[in-house]
Amino acid sequence: MAISVSRFAALTFLAVASACLVKFGQLPVAACIPLVFVLPFFFVTYGGGGDGKTPPGPVALPVFGNWLQVGNDLNHRNLVGMAKKYGDVFLLRLGVRNLAVVSDPKLAAEVLHTQGVEFGSRPRNLVWDIFTDSGKDMVFTEYGDHWRKMRRIMTMPFFTNKVVAQYREMWQEEMNAVVESLRAAPAEGVVVRHRLQLMLYNIMYRMMFDVRFESAEDPLFQQATRFNSERSRLAQSFDYNYGDFIPILRPFLKGYLEKCRDLQSRRLAFFNDNYVEKRRKVMSARQGNNDRLRCAMDYILEAEMNGEISSDNVIYIVENINVAAIETTLWGMEWALAELVNHPSCQNRLREELQRVLGEEPVTETSLPRLPYLQAVVKETLRLHSPIPLLVPHMNLDAAKLGGYEIPKRTKVIVNAWWLGNNPEWWVRPEEFRPERFLEEEGEVEAVVGGGKVDFRFLPFGVGRRSCPGIILAMPLLGLVVGKLVKEFEMVPPPGTEKIDVTEKGGQFSLQIAKHATIVFCPVLAA
Repeated sequence: MAISVSRFAALTFLAVASACLVKFGQLPVAACIPLVFVLPFFFVTYGGGGDGKTPPGPVALPVFGNWLQVGNDLNHRNLVGMAKKYGDVFLLRLGVRNLAVVSDPKLAAEVLHTQGVEFGSRPRNLVWDIFTDSGKDMVFTEYGDHWRKMRRIMTMPFFTNKVVAQYREMWQEEMNAVVESLRAAPAEGVVVRHRLQLMLYNIMYRMMFDVRFESAEDPLFQQATRFNSERSRLAQSFDYNYGDFIPILRPFLKGYLEKCRDLQSRRLAFFNDNYVEKRRKVMSARQGNNDRLRCAMDYILEAEMNGEISSDNVIYIVENINVAAIETTLWGMEWALAELVNHPSCQNRLREELQRVLGEEPVTETSLPRLPYLQAVVKETLRLHSPIPLLVPHMNLDAAKLGGYEIPKRTKVIVNAWWLGNNPEWWVRPEEFRPERFLEEEGEVEAVVGGGKVDFRFLPFGVGRRSCPGIILAMPLLGLVVGKLVKEFEMVPPPGTEKIDVTEKGGQFSLQIAKHATIVFCPVLAA
């Protein structure tokens, strides 16, 4: 069916105007209902995939693509519904953006491993560009030499077994402080996230800067958490998608983007003035090479002095650690404790294992391999509540093949890792919190990012070149916190409550518990 230029222009203008008015509350949605029927009739030849070359997908309209059909909220559950209709790989055309969604373990292996180079870059968007200065960090930079250099420089002082061994005593110190504070917790319970947040910030800031916060009332702690929370809220929101997808709507995002720029300017100045510059002064006072490097920032600043990275790269490494290392680990801890409160039989079984294996010994990083049920609890938490349910998006710089289809160049490629771990075709009763599965029918499944046998149904940290290097910290930290708290306390809901509310709150690439859990901690009496 041919269409005249004038008709195309008229209908496009009508669609743009109507979408804008609906978006900003100036036109009743009902007034645009005719467009839903009229526009597809005129534009049936504007394909939505399924042409045998590109992946299938809904019919796309000029200018908007599929945005009017799918909206801004592309969360993991909504994408499952589309996968059931269009298949294990489907294509959405969202304004000027192409989005390919992968919902199959074999295709995930193609994206993340077999064709890891082809799909190794990261897509850009208006807000991420502000928070990474167009890819000056490690997480969102394009695949290539700069990414390899940044990954190496971040890995050495943070993400190795040597680093875990170096800091294990400090970890114990911070976790024991949590235990002691919870012994004095009120009978009505505490919002445990608040205490775990202080612990995690102290662990990461001691590793990164050799500093700690004395309490949650520390003004620097309050500033850091406030800055990072607002950054996460703005970056994770789906609300700005329309302006990223459709350039002619970007003027409506002006206020949002200015808010992002202002926040990021103040936030980076806070990190730089209070932490990075202080370590620069320490480094400049070093007496030759005999003075040992005390923290991760010293190694990173040494790389800067050697000309390997710029001062901008330094501050964006700090940005990545604050968001990626702290917040995601905290989400996992919240989910694990909430599920153990809601499943007392699992909590009791874990406590029995801890008492039987360790007796009076404390839970330590070296004791974790002797505690298989504790490891199963951690894995089940990450399966059921993947902190990054869609992983961090990938992108192919050039046209590529996937599942027999052509993927246009610079397509944003999402792997729905949450669905890989919750599809009833691949898991027994996946909706249940049942750690036993990892000791029984799924006993061989491990959380790995490469180097071993990867089960592509279970990818809480991704896999391959762009996997999360933080797995080496996150897994033991999760195990230690859960193990210590269950060994020392019986955890129950607050009075008058039967269960903890585990309603989800999703984002661009996050999955948090919507309402921070209040938990009562009852000390376990020694036998």
